[in-house]
Amino acid sequence: MNSRNFLRGWTASLLVGIAVGSYAQVIDKEAYIAPPKPVADLLNAPRHLNVNLTNLSPDGSRFLIANSGGMSDLQSVGKVYFTLGGLQVDANANRARSMTTRGAVGYDLFEWNTSKRYSIQIPPGSKVTGAAWSNDGKQVAFFAHFELRSEIWIAEAASGKTRRLSGISVLPVHVTNLQWVNGDKEIVSVVVPDNRTPTPKRPRIASQPRVMVTNSGRDSLRTYRGLLETQYDQDLLEYYSVGQLVRIDAKSGQVKRIGEPKMILSVNPSPDGKHFIVRTMLKPFSYLVPMSSFGTVEEIWDESGKAVVEIRKTPLRTGGGAPDPDFFDEDDEQGRGGRGGGGQAGATNNGRRNLSWRPDGEGLSYLQLEPQQQGQATRQDQVIQWVAPFGKDDAKPIYKTNERIGSVSYAADMKTLFLTGTAGSNSVLYTVNIDQPEKKTTLYSYATDDFYANPGRLMTAPGAKGVDVVRVSSTGRVFLSGTQYSKDPEKEAPRPFLDAVSISDGKKERVWHSSDTMYETLNEILDSEGSTLVLNRQSRDVLPDNWLYSTQTKDAKKLTQNVDYQAEVSRCPTQRIQVTRVDGFKFWVTVTTPKFFVAGQKAPAMFWFYPSEFATQQAYNDRQRTYNKNQFPTFGNLSVEYLTTLGYVIVEPDCPIVGPQNRINDFYLSDLRNNLSATIDELDKRGLIDRDRLGIGGHSYGAFSTAHAMIQTPYFKAGIAGDGNYNRTLTPFAFQSEQRLIWESRELYINMSPMLYAENLNGALLMYHGMDDMNVGTHPINSERMFNALEVLGKTASLYMYPYEDHGPIASETLNDIWARWVEWLDRYVKNAGKEKPKEAGDGGTN
Repeated sequence: MNSRNFLRGWTASLLVGIAVGSYAQVIDKEAYIAPPKPVADLLNAPRHLNVNLTNLSPDGSRFLIANSGGMSDLQSVGKVYFTLGGLQVDANANRARSMTTRGAVGYDLFEWNTSKRYSIQIPPGSKVTGAAWSNDGKQVAFFAHFELRSEIWIAEAASGKTRRLSGISVLPVHVTNLQWVNGDKEIVSVVVPDNRTPTPKRPRIASQPRVMVTNSGRDSLRTYRGLLETQYDQDLLEYYSVGQLVRIDAKSGQVKRIGEPKMILSVNPSPDGKHFIVRTMLKPFSYLVPMSSFGTVEEIWDESGKAVVEIRKTPLRTGGGAPDPDFFDEDDEQGRGGRGGGGQAGATNNGRRNLSWRPDGEGLSYLQLEPQQQGQATRQDQVIQWVAPFGKDDAKPIYKTNERIGSVSYAADMKTLFLTGTAGSNSVLYTVNIDQPEKKTTLYSYATDDFYANPGRLMTAPGAKGVDVVRVSSTGRVFLSGTQYSKDPEKEAPRPFLDAVSISDGKKERVWHSSDTMYETLNEILDSEGSTLVLNRQSRDVLPDNWLYSTQTKDAKKLTQNVDYQAEVSRCPTQRIQVTRVDGFKFWVTVTTPKFFVAGQKAPAMFWFYPSEFATQQAYNDRQRTYNKNQFPTFGNLSVEYLTTLGYVIVEPDCPIVGPQNRINDFYLSDLRNNLSATIDELDKRGLIDRDRLGIGGHSYGAFSTAHAMIQTPYFKAGIAGDGNYNRTLTPFAFQSEQRLIWESRELYINMSPMLYAENLNGALLMYHGMDDMNVGTHPINSERMFNALEVLGKTASLYMYPYEDHGPIASETLNDIWARWVEWLDRYVKNAGKEKPKEAGDGGTN
């Protein structure tokens, strides 16, 4: 259990405000404190109130808006939870922890035709997630999360009035979505099983050792955290994973149980609710790998819960398997993805590909090569319809081709197919009618490696039974939505577009094209003809807002009234500067200066960076193709741009590490030095920074690189490093893009461990780390041992360990506290460098 109850007294939601200029004990104060007002105002600004209209009802009449409550607080983040093989569970409420810490505080509905916005009446004292439109667009089902349980509620879209569907407690641990079936008469979910046994109790005395035995051969492991450690952990994982699949009558709330409770990971019901693609977790569990590598089986169940066919079975993978996107990988700062059910693109155990429910509800659709015949040189690829009861004789091909099919989509008539594939080096999209399979119309064909020629993606719309179909106009045209990129993005920004393509002859017409002075993106097509769109429109100086746009009259009407709550930083001047390092490699640096900054002022500067690897200059240049000069600047909870309000120039250099794919890190240290040296020289020459007052920082891999920068160069008076790794011997099985094991490149691992060279650290290093950091490769012990080393070596350092936080802080109290420490650290060791003898970290407090 990761909850640290013994810290609750210390972590009460006390914020001690510190005024600018009175920071005598900010660095070592053992309490949650607040940053100076200019930073606090930006950090705590209600930017979550702004709206982007994306969740359109199936009938096209209104949008659903999830109302965020802003940053989480310690009361929700600190609730008791378990970490079980990478899965975090709210221990008392039987749900994924993220639903407790991050749920919305309400839902609104917005009628685009009248601009009327009104609220759904959510139950008092709840957070809400998982909103799902009924297929007719008249109702919205959602999870209501209370202190000790979660329930399903339904809202009437026309009025916003709600009702509890059933008193049953749902189990949104793995299956965190709701699905309407049977003509919107029922809802499919996973609930807490009947007669559930009490929560397993940790044994007072261990009854067995933890046993691990190597497999034959070699495995490929990562340095995971949050793995199962005991039989008790295994019992807990099984307890919180076992759920009962149900169909619930949307009017009466009557519950129909489907089969026996199992460890259900995902559910994808047929439109009529009589069959289900169900993925369940299998035993044995493992102490070596996270839950995402445990064995699974995917089956089709009938409405009695009987598995009528096995689709795919995957054994426990203790090494070498592809990572599950629902879990963090090495130094990954992206959030966990959602969980789908069925329809995976990969081949099943029987060679089926792209298995999914047909939009007409008549069984399943999949792709499969025809059986190999003796003496047959090539096999045709097939689109197959598979109907209940899904036996071997229930599948029939509806289209065959000599080309390999990549994917298939359907029009609402179920006769018009849209297929992707390859023809030589080209990607193609073509359409056929199954009544005339010999007649094929190519809708696009372009060279796969031609970045600038991508014609976009085929637009779909909700089908009558809840499965998307290709959007086809009354004149027989389909729509492709894409983005036109310029070969000189410094002069011309990306320009999204919408093209209409005729099914009969492939003729293309550009229906809409984003302005060259604004960045406009397509949120929704509101009619079958593509004549009315909802756009998101912004520029470097214009806050994003949604607009109703007519492709025929070109008229536009503003739908939302978003507010720039952070104008103090969004209006700051920003420039991109190309820098050439000593070996001739060219890269870009973004510089943000305070509002009234004048070049030559010798202002203190804060560098913030995250190195990336490239094989060549061209590979780096290719990354720049998506640069968007028309994008409005947005800021998050740790955006260093807030420091401009205190007089700092913000420098964000690309930090390319360049070399052969299997040896890139051989050049890490030299490229790091050269990148930073070239950046400082160029900005100093332009009068943008005071090179004698520089700070540097980064998060995760950026924190690791910050420590290196302060060891390998003499430039920085202070550093800020969050959730980093400082000892690569703790990640001996590869890290970031490095694939060599420590035994294959021992010297590299040593050279890339800043802790092992901590005696050479220049300047004062502030570290912060989430106590429950579950990210691969950044165990909190990294920061603890790095601090110990700096203490022993007499360096100036501080370390702030934040309870309940994972790989990146989310609690308001934590974030305010972090900023308070940052500001004082940088003011003391960067802004006032050389002006007075600094007070040593730890004086007057407890280390």
